Amino acid sequence: MSKMNIHTNDQVLVISGEKDKRKGKQAKVLSVDTAAHKVVVEGVAMVKRHQKSRAQGQPGGIIDKETAIDVSNVMLVCPKCNKPTRVGHAVVEKVYRDDTKKMKSVRVCKECGAQIDA
Repeated sequence: MSKMNIHTNDQVLVISGEKDKRKGKQAKVLSVDTAAHKVVVEGVAMVKRHQKSRAQGQPGGIIDKETAIDVSNVMLVCPKCNKPTRVGHAVVEKVYRDDTKKMKSVRVCKECGAQIDA
């Protein structure tokens, strides 16, 4: 199973979707399912669900909620240059307070070269 380049709380641009209703929307990723290669994006792919009243004060009815879309339909937006970009990977050396060093792989914007992971 390959590692996904999209993580929770990333800003993404929807590059394809159902009859261009979703295409072009920019929003935050709420959750990621790595096994199914799906992401849930805020305000995109809304469906209506019938929900029963579960508690005394909670009303029932028809609610709108987001559903998962394939990760290939979204593109990461770089936080530095604010452009949709493909994701590259770079290995950086991290130095801790006790002078230990560790190599770490970080995501990199292919447009401007900035590190996406802090």
